[in-house]
Amino acid sequence: DRGLDSEVGRHFGRVPYYTIVSVEDDAIKEVEVVRNPFIEHQPGQIPSFLRQKGVDVIIAYGVGRRAREFFNALGISVITGAYGKVGEVVESYIRGSIRTDESWEEGPEFHRHKMGEGSRKCRDIW
Repeated sequence: DRGLDSEVGRHFGRVPYYTIVSVEDDAIKEVEVVRNPFIEHQPGQIPSFLRQKGVDVIIAYGVGRRAREFFNALGISVITGAYGKVGEVVESYIRGSIRTDESWEEGPEFHRHKMGEGSRKCRDIW
């Protein structure tokens, strides 16, 4: 909940807060921290929630395959393996030099769900 000073979470769907960053003309224009209302989520709830918030890029350490499919179906790009402070990750993304952990792999923890640029403008989330 510290916005740009937060560390990128390990499991995207289980973080308590999301930092939504609006980027325009290669600069951070707005930062919004929102509570994750779906920690015990059904598949597809988080992607739909974030799409409604205007998010079009997700940058995270770990995002499960099924969640990536939901994000992609909604037109949201997903970058995995990101690590460090959110602000540093945002700045490296803007510069086009984002570092990711190439060894990141989807593990079994990503399957536990409770069942039942220049002139570019984007809204990203970490």
